[in-house]
Amino acid sequence: MKKLTLGRTLGLAAAITMAFAGSAQAQTYPTRPVTMIVPFAAGGPTDIIARIVADHMSKTLGQQLVIENVAGAGGTTGITRAVTAAPDGYTIAMGHLGTFSAAPATYPGLKYDPINGMQTIGLAGGTPILIVARKNFEPKDLKEFVTYVKANSEKVNEAHAGLGSVSWTTCTLLKAQLGVPKINAVAYRGTGPALNDLVSGQIDFMCDQIVSVSEQVKAGNIKAYAIASKQRSPALPNVPTTAEAGLPEYQIEAWNGIAAPKGLPKDVVDRLVAALDKALNDEGTKKRLLELGTVLPTAEERTPAGFAALIKRDADKLSPALSAAPK
Repeated sequence: MKKLTLGRTLGLAAAITMAFAGSAQAQTYPTRPVTMIVPFAAGGPTDIIARIVADHMSKTLGQQLVIENVAGAGGTTGITRAVTAAPDGYTIAMGHLGTFSAAPATYPGLKYDPINGMQTIGLAGGTPILIVARKNFEPKDLKEFVTYVKANSEKVNEAHAGLGSVSWTTCTLLKAQLGVPKINAVAYRGTGPALNDLVSGQIDFMCDQIVSVSEQVKAGNIKAYAIASKQRSPALPNVPTTAEAGLPEYQIEAWNGIAAPKGLPKDVVDRLVAALDKALNDEGTKKRLLELGTVLPTAEERTPAGFAALIKRDADKLSPALSAAPK
């Protein structure tokens, strides 16, 4: 009886010790720097937003969020590495519309499942899409643009930053809605080179995030026909929405959000969610994001469930056009 009692006592003590250790580990997370993978080159829209948000999250978490740029395959290389890492909270990723919602229809051999195979943390910000063109492109407004593109689909050309990029994804949706899916599309090694050729007049038009093109629009180097959002952007108040300009069905936003490997402990998820929420409530962080034209997410969109719902909604919206698009 004494041995049995002693064994039970030791077992109970061990269980209590393990539970306490687990609780202490969760409470002290993170105990070392956290890697936030950005699946694109430094200086791009996702990288800029990631650095702004990570800067404040680091203060809340008490450990540095280290940005690591892992580019390739439309961002899927970096996301694959992040969501297949150990589910301990020390590797997370800042992805976007292309890597999460568009990737399954764009890359049939995708090595991760954005809908069921990762842990969402929350939406960091929305970045509205603009339809832009070289400054001397013939159409004067969006209605003329639609008419002109339909009548000259074999002559006009479109720039994009590569298969799976936001510019490719959002213009593919536009072309599908206009019924001209085979317009000549010129792929570049990033938004920067594509935008340079648009400014120099070598390319007719493109679709891209306000973060990338707003300064060129303000400078008059390119023209903006419309912004594909419900409301005008304070960053470009003179640019009409697609609904105002005559194409209400074209509504798409290239958001950025944080995800992690599936199986992340709930306490760790909660800490990351709280840190993101606190960053987005900070006046300094909000100011920096708003100046870029970013749309701040709602309280629901900042949650894991809200962000997951957004990913699925846009995947369902984009899948038909992307699956049928020339690649």
